[in-house]
Amino acid sequence: MSDRPEVKTASWPIAAVDVAGLASGLVGAVARIPFRAPWHGPSNSARNLAVSTTRELTRSLLGYSASLPIDEFRALERVLDSISGRALLPFVRSQGVKVEQDNVGGVPGLWFRASPGEGEAALSAGTIVYLHGGGYIGTSPRMYALFLAHLARVTGCAIFAADYRLAPEFPFPAAAEDILAVTSRLVTEGLAPEQLILAGDSGGGGLVGTVLHRMSMSSQRRPAAVLLFSPEVSLTLSEDSITENAPLDILPWNIPVNSYLHGIDPDDQRVDVLLDDLSGWPPTFLVYGGDEIFRDAIRLLAEKLEADGVPHETLEVEGMFHVFPFLLPWARESRDAYRRAGDFARGALATQNG
Repeated sequence: MSDRPEVKTASWPIAAVDVAGLASGLVGAVARIPFRAPWHGPSNSARNLAVSTTRELTRSLLGYSASLPIDEFRALERVLDSISGRALLPFVRSQGVKVEQDNVGGVPGLWFRASPGEGEAALSAGTIVYLHGGGYIGTSPRMYALFLAHLARVTGCAIFAADYRLAPEFPFPAAAEDILAVTSRLVTEGLAPEQLILAGDSGGGGLVGTVLHRMSMSSQRRPAAVLLFSPEVSLTLSEDSITENAPLDILPWNIPVNSYLHGIDPDDQRVDVLLDDLSGWPPTFLVYGGDEIFRDAIRLLAEKLEADGVPHETLEVEGMFHVFPFLLPWARESRDAYRRAGDFARGALATQNG
């Protein structure tokens, strides 16, 4: 996103100051950890400490980033994206996953493909279009490299992680238009909808709902399946878990949504999955943490999938926070989520393709 010519970024001296400010904030987060009783929790002390440390550091990163002016936010994002490219992509390739830059339908992004014989699942004919999280305003495909490498291996699918346009520079419906451009191009080039899976986490998971709504309105054939990881499906942020789980989650209490909505009512069914008709949705895999602030909204989504007759598998993991498979890939709960997502995706593709 920050590489787009129309996106303004702060000068390198300001970016350097912001990086120093972030480093200082992370040092403060580390200093706070002993006072949070990090060894207490549902597992052994070492694991509880790792989870608590991840929570504290991520919360500090997100809170600091969201406090910056947008040009400084984009400059910091560019720094983090560059670090991710240097640190994560070589490691991903060493795991037998090939990474390629591409442009699909005018949208830049990265392909992740597990090499034959290297994956945890036999390679399939499926393609996943992945919508990264970041609350509709931040992050990039490179920052998701390890997560997407895992997903490519367990599903056996080729994954295109779209670097779609973000708010506030590009508010609703720019992101959905980018994803529809990607899926339309893939289908035009010969990919059957029965071979396509839409997947996303956090804001990207909510965006999946908007894309499916647009597909329905234009009578486009929907994909074979949907994979959702802690989706941000309701932008009213009015559920009880928003406040109840605030001390437990990684997300800051003041989640920004106005820059994305840009005057659109958060109760609009184009952006609120809970108000949409889901009866035509593809089979859906849904995983989330019991300690995240979006918990209640996601529970309502699961109930709506059930009521609307959508085949689905729902996994609520006790003691886990927002997007835990992304942040804690080593955890037993994350490995189980990967395995179940892989089984679900391969099963849906097998059903659709006979």
